[in-house]
Amino acid sequence: MRISSDHDVCRGLAALGALDPRLAPVIAAAGPVPLRRSEPGFSGLAAIIVSQMISKASAAAIWNRLVLRLGTVDAPAFLSLAEAECRAVGLSGAKIKALRAAAAAVEAGLLDLDGICDMDPQAAIGTLGALPGIGRWTAEVYLVFCAGHPDVFPVGDVALQSAVARALCLDARPSARVLEGLSLAWSPWRSVAARLFWAYYASSLRRDAAQVLP
Repeated sequence: MRISSDHDVCRGLAALGALDPRLAPVIAAAGPVPLRRSEPGFSGLAAIIVSQMISKASAAAIWNRLVLRLGTVDAPAFLSLAEAECRAVGLSGAKIKALRAAAAAVEAGLLDLDGICDMDPQAAIGTLGALPGIGRWTAEVYLVFCAGHPDVFPVGDVALQSAVARALCLDARPSARVLEGLSLAWSPWRSVAARLFWAYYASSLRRDAAQVLP
């Protein structure tokens, strides 16, 4: 099963409400829960790398400049950019290194970003995480939004931690380890639960998260 349509999201929300009654008011408060699905491939991964640890507005501005410069953001096009050109669109040195490593691996046939979508999540996270600058959050977000995997919850995401703390009336924002345990209650629909809590964060906490979606 893949989360590929708004209908899939609605099915997941209905299942989550049955799995965990605590989510009923969260679903009501969140409003529409968007699919936010991207095609697998270098462009999808690159957009996630660009969005690491910056605001949604900043990520969008950098991405728009990159698209304007390249037209199509694919591996060979990115590898054609000089360091100065990368910095001119707003990319940091660390992100340039991560994007170049991913692009080079794709071009060399060492990284199959379509094939990763069919892998076990932990194996996929390990494969992506072996590349410089790609941590667990980036790999998990790729699985959620590019692979459409139904059961991945990016527990290191600050917005998700804050949203779960507020929604479940926790005393403090849960650590990644604690949130991992909490998320087990929402399996096998954890990717829809993540979408739900991001939507709840946007509607109830009204903040521009440091960790943002592509």
